[in-house]
Amino acid sequence: MTNDNRQPETTVEQSRSVNAAAAAKVQTRTRWMILAMLFAITTINYADRATISIAAPGIKKELGLDAVQMGFVFSAFAWSYVIAQLPGGWLLDRFGSKITYFCSIFLWSVFTMLTGTVGFVAGGAAVATLFTLRLLVGAAEAPSFPGNSRIASAWFPTHERGLAAAVFNSAQYFATVLFAPIMGWLVHSYGWHSVFYVMGGLGIVMAFVWLKTIYGPKDHPSVSAGELKYIQDGGALVDLDSGSRTAQPSQVDTFACIKELLGNRMLLGVYIGQYCITTLTYFFLTWFPVYLVQERHMTILKAGFVASLPAIAGFLGGITGGWISDRLSRAGYSLSVSRKVPIVLGMLMSMTMIACNYIEADTLVVAAMSLAFFGKGVGALGWAVVSDTSSKEAGGLSGALFNTFGNTAGITTPIVIGYIVQNTGSFAGALLFVGANAALAIVCYLFIVGDIKRVKLVKSLVNQ
Repeated sequence: MTNDNRQPETTVEQSRSVNAAAAAKVQTRTRWMILAMLFAITTINYADRATISIAAPGIKKELGLDAVQMGFVFSAFAWSYVIAQLPGGWLLDRFGSKITYFCSIFLWSVFTMLTGTVGFVAGGAAVATLFTLRLLVGAAEAPSFPGNSRIASAWFPTHERGLAAAVFNSAQYFATVLFAPIMGWLVHSYGWHSVFYVMGGLGIVMAFVWLKTIYGPKDHPSVSAGELKYIQDGGALVDLDSGSRTAQPSQVDTFACIKELLGNRMLLGVYIGQYCITTLTYFFLTWFPVYLVQERHMTILKAGFVASLPAIAGFLGGITGGWISDRLSRAGYSLSVSRKVPIVLGMLMSMTMIACNYIEADTLVVAAMSLAFFGKGVGALGWAVVSDTSSKEAGGLSGALFNTFGNTAGITTPIVIGYIVQNTGSFAGALLFVGANAALAIVCYLFIVGDIKRVKLVKSLVNQ
């Protein structure tokens, strides 16, 4: 006997198909929560880098350091940061972004906290300890930005990646906006040691928050099928960190891969351009508060607040540059146009800092520096370019190589400016040096880079 209430099999299958299609259309916005976490961690990252510049006047006075010695202390972070880039990129490709980045956050925070104990050591041992701890902070932070780029490649489609990269990159400015006044107040009220204790402790807490919130797109408990399909169809590398990677052999010959990447003219232009752009970053991270105190005769408390104003401009510039880039991409312009236009315009604006050599009023100096920092933010799209060009097999290595070139400026910039200030007694030559690097970045993107496109490894693949 047949049951008249039973639906025909084809109708049930059709219903299931419709329900599945409807579910696929429902898009969660988990990727933006991932981006918010990247932004928060990068804010802590840059605040920990900047602790030394806010504490510098107190350290310089207590330890009796001159400008050249202070330049070397400023550069200590970048020496190890640069050297550890390629090992950090290898770790990201080998063990995935989540666990590698967690270890990075935890370790750099511990070393930052320990820096506060330097004042309890006397004489040359204090300087050696300070230099060593900054080296350790730099080495521990090495996987951070390649990790950001790698996670953005996995979670964001191409037409949203410019904004995503701009958001996490703009955290460097937000770090100054939020923490420079706080750190200036800490130094003023409790001494320079307190800055390192507070920032190191905050970083340790955030390391465990990271562990609980970061997943790959296919492993995240909150991502919907619709969002996963949307980002995958848009060019996101959703398989980048799926499952365990520890049992998998490396897919590239590391040294052959580095050689292949360096042999690519487009990438070489991007790498050199990043060195020039990062020169601006390290001027603001290291010598800018000293410039305000020494050249403009501000108190350290006032300098902490004033330093936040250009940083606000840089933050807004970073978001603006990413928005312009993605807007151009959605309008049908090529990646080359949509990435290069903000970079070139931004670097042109950054060159206005040279005008500070001819300005007396502090208000106008801050305005000129704010415009320069806004331009630096607009033009800081290098990590979007890395996400656009990195091969799936070597995303960590590609980002690490890019960051190696960029952060070599962290070694050269503090030292060069230290010598300029020591030998001339002013910052005029230093501002010319930084502005010239902005001009060279324009040359790289207009005349060396050429078309921006994803690199396909040929010679360095092990499993083909």
